[in-house]
Amino acid sequence: MAFGGFSQEGRGAPMSEINMVPLIDVMLVLLIVFMITAPLLTHAIGVDLPRATSLPSRGDNASITLAIDAEGVLYWNDEAIAPDALEARLAEAATRTPQPELHLRADRDTRYQALATLMAQAQRAGIRTIGFVTLPEAATLPGSPH
Repeated sequence: MAFGGFSQEGRGAPMSEINMVPLIDVMLVLLIVFMITAPLLTHAIGVDLPRATSLPSRGDNASITLAIDAEGVLYWNDEAIAPDALEARLAEAATRTPQPELHLRADRDTRYQALATLMAQAQRAGIRTIGFVTLPEAATLPGSPH
């Protein structure tokens, strides 16, 4: 071994070689750690995030506006409808070609349960695209106290 000792028999010169074994051991341990953790870093939940733009929607005829107010009254393209008629209208809209987008407008005070029920009904009917209609923060409706 090239380690120093207590005997003075011809070994007066210092050792000029670097011991590479500990460096190689550390490198191999790091390599194994990275090989194990790299697949975990690339695995992510597949979420299709919405893209917000400052441009208004096209407003084409291939969209349906479904609104719900704070009391739970439903409006299909600004026409009040009964809740039991909603499923039939959604099913009819899902069969159109091209399928229209469903624009969901909800009052600020609408319960989350009502929105979740509407989205579930639309999904069961086969509607593929649902969008939420909102107002910009600075905009207020005419006649509103805000």
